[in-house]
Amino acid sequence: MVKRLFSLLLFVVATLNVMAQPADYTWTTPSKNASESMPCGGGSIGMNVWVEEGDILFYLSRSGAFDENNTLLKQGRVRIKLTPALECGEAFRQTLCLNDGYVEITDGQKTVEIWADVFKPVVHVDVKAKGAVVMEATYENWRTKDIKIGKRERMQTSYKFAPPKGLVTRHDSIISNSADIVFLHHNGDSTNFDATIKQQQMDVLKDKLYNPIHRLAFGGRMTGTSLQYVGMNTGRYASTDFVGWTYKTTKKSSRQSLQIVLAEKQGAVEEWMTVLNETAAAVNKKKDQKASRQWWNEFWQRSYVISNDPDCRDITTNYNLFRYMLGCNAYGKWPTKFNGGLFTFDPEYVKVGEAEYQLSADFRNWGGGVHTAQNQRLVYWPMLKNGDADMMKPQLDFYLRILKNAEERSRLYWGHEGACYTEQIENYGLPNFAEYGKKRPADFDPGLEYNAWLEYCWDTILEFCEMAFEMNRYEGKDISEYIPMIESAVTFFDEHYQYLARRRGAKALDENGKLVMYPGSACETFKMAYNSTPTVTGLRVVTESLIDYLKDDTVAVARYKALLSRIPEMPTRIVEGKQVIAPAAMWERVNNVENPMLYPVFPWRIYGIERDNLQLALDTYWHDPYSKKFRSHIGWKQDCIWAACLGLTDEAARLAQLKLGNGPHRFPAFWGPGYDWTPDHNWGGSGMIGMQEMLMQEVDGRIILFPAWPKNWDVTFRLRASGNRVVEATMKDGKVENVRIEGLKD
Repeated sequence: MVKRLFSLLLFVVATLNVMAQPADYTWTTPSKNASESMPCGGGSIGMNVWVEEGDILFYLSRSGAFDENNTLLKQGRVRIKLTPALECGEAFRQTLCLNDGYVEITDGQKTVEIWADVFKPVVHVDVKAKGAVVMEATYENWRTKDIKIGKRERMQTSYKFAPPKGLVTRHDSIISNSADIVFLHHNGDSTNFDATIKQQQMDVLKDKLYNPIHRLAFGGRMTGTSLQYVGMNTGRYASTDFVGWTYKTTKKSSRQSLQIVLAEKQGAVEEWMTVLNETAAAVNKKKDQKASRQWWNEFWQRSYVISNDPDCRDITTNYNLFRYMLGCNAYGKWPTKFNGGLFTFDPEYVKVGEAEYQLSADFRNWGGGVHTAQNQRLVYWPMLKNGDADMMKPQLDFYLRILKNAEERSRLYWGHEGACYTEQIENYGLPNFAEYGKKRPADFDPGLEYNAWLEYCWDTILEFCEMAFEMNRYEGKDISEYIPMIESAVTFFDEHYQYLARRRGAKALDENGKLVMYPGSACETFKMAYNSTPTVTGLRVVTESLIDYLKDDTVAVARYKALLSRIPEMPTRIVEGKQVIAPAAMWERVNNVENPMLYPVFPWRIYGIERDNLQLALDTYWHDPYSKKFRSHIGWKQDCIWAACLGLTDEAARLAQLKLGNGPHRFPAFWGPGYDWTPDHNWGGSGMIGMQEMLMQEVDGRIILFPAWPKNWDVTFRLRASGNRVVEATMKDGKVENVRIEGLKD
């Protein structure tokens, strides 16, 4: 009896363990082209993997591969052929093995595993067969010569719609040896950084500013078991010509392997080669594979959302698939880009039939090195409840690295302190070249973008400041390194709006001793705004967080309490006989389709379930004419988040199904292009936040379960809350079950 009971307990535990991880994702037929690819990666590497006409192909990407034009280039494409050939019949399977973080392709007789080392930039391809096979591996590159950049293609660069004449993507260097191939892109001394410095009248500071793309070298080496070079070939994939270098195994074997080591380094090619060789020497395949799979196993134990309910199975599956994509850049130096991340593919498959998009796989709309802050934030906010605060480091480090450049802008242009972080900001901390404006009035303020969308739009930095504080609240992360950045960011608003007031008149503050935050901008939408709602609420929340964090520093606390007293109140107005939150006290024009009047709900969480004056926010959601007019699930739209935060269950469910439903491509989490590009990561991020808020919210440390989740949707979740707490719960047949809240050790 005891033995039987023990066996039953083992069965229950095993069943729970199976449930506590997302299911693998499988295709049973090959793909037509790269648009039907499957993501695979880890650490800082992303690959689009697919099988086409019996060949296994994958694009190879790594965060930070910025060329002279600040395009985020791919590292190339790899094509693998097996002899006997991979069969694509009834036994064919291509599986994203989520729990272990790799892609497996099999025909029943031959199995190929493709995986990236989480802890070092190395890709492995392992072939296991029931009989002996020969492997042929071709490295394909479409940048073997300089390529003139056309009208549409320029949008992949930081020059976007204002490129200099004769702009080209410079060629890579390819060195093919008998047993391996080395591929490299090496930026020169003159880059987009230099053009931007000259344009923005910062030459006097050029030598002291941070420049991450000067002489940047990136690329890698492909090697394999008993591989031997057999020759070059040329071809055309989609609309892009390429050159291929083919290697073939000299012996038939039931085991074959391929290894691609990547490296990047600013400086001479010899320095880059040293990094490449050191990385290759550190490879211990068996140990590295075990460590990487363990990392992915632990990743899926941090959090999950799982359901087999037909009403929400797709959206919970896609939630997990998108989280996997984010996990592929967990340890990259650079943030995951909102406009495709590491998983873009040939653009003609995004814009089917449009000749202007017949470009290389390097293309993405809205640039590679420019980081649009309103979009980037949506990629990173959901990591808190996912337990992925460690993955937020690349985004916060991005702002820390460019702090000096942002501060120097303020000193040069306006003579005051504080970091001016603009909305479309380059990876070196200056406004985007195109958005700054090439045709500017001679007397226009050189510190401002001459741009109808972006002028005076610089408050999104406040969200990244609050992310740092939330990392500390959720997981106890040491955020001391980010405090100078946060202090400088809030100082900018205090200093700059007093500076502007003094230029207009004799007083720096209004009659109530408040800052006059004009001209301002409520997102990119309500322009030339007076006391923009996102600005005043964001500045207040971040300043309060700063005071709380620095509570033992009496001098600093006094300084920021004084600032807090100067921040204006959030504006409201009357619409349809109801008081609603206004986007600003006043504005001159409406320029875009954002809803800044709901930012006090999210991200600033001033209003919401079990918070004061919920009705004000509800009336804003339902009655404000702009809120109604701009409502959508497309791209970076946040209505799904606001509906959940306000407890609007039916509305949140409707928007969640639109937001996280299957995208237009074979891999269902490849959403977009929306307003940006495919796969649209701010589309996925906003959907992920919305689902989290439907499942669990927190008010002053109190946890609210299923505040906007339909009772007829069965689901199990594991999410993080503040104070290092893990929350697990199940909704089944309309009842809340299996609630467990536990604290994690620091």
